[in-house]
Amino acid sequence: MSAVDALADQVEALLRRPLVARASSTFLATGTGGVIATAAWLQPASEGHGTHLQLGLGTCSFLQLTGQPCPMCGATTTFTLMAHLRPLEALVNQPFAASLFLLTVGVFAVSLAEVIDPRGRWGRIVAWLEPREGLLATLFLAAMIGGWAYKAWLMAG
Repeated sequence: MSAVDALADQVEALLRRPLVARASSTFLATGTGGVIATAAWLQPASEGHGTHLQLGLGTCSFLQLTGQPCPMCGATTTFTLMAHLRPLEALVNQPFAASLFLLTVGVFAVSLAEVIDPRGRWGRIVAWLEPREGLLATLFLAAMIGGWAYKAWLMAG
């Protein structure tokens, strides 16, 4: 057994402890809940990108330098549209980001459930994901590139 596998086994054993499961799930629920709450607080930019400016962030350097959208262009706007219960507009704006919002909501829900009643949900999720990680990583990357190409096409027209 490699050192990495041994460490992974130790982490898995640690995460089976209810107190550790609750603490890590609290951390995840706080982070994802904060993202969802922030998206609900923001107002979506009508241009389909630029909502992040309301957070005091600067304009997109990639867009400024190249005139082309960055790979996640419109993600903050899409998260905001999703949080405002406008999923069709979100899908039209940046479909990959809309799927990431749903993933964020899923992580929040599982985390909250684990905080309230730890039942090893994360372990079962990881066990399901692990044998599929190569395929899922490829699909994730393809979806991100597809979302980027779509946003570039949308902004060009």
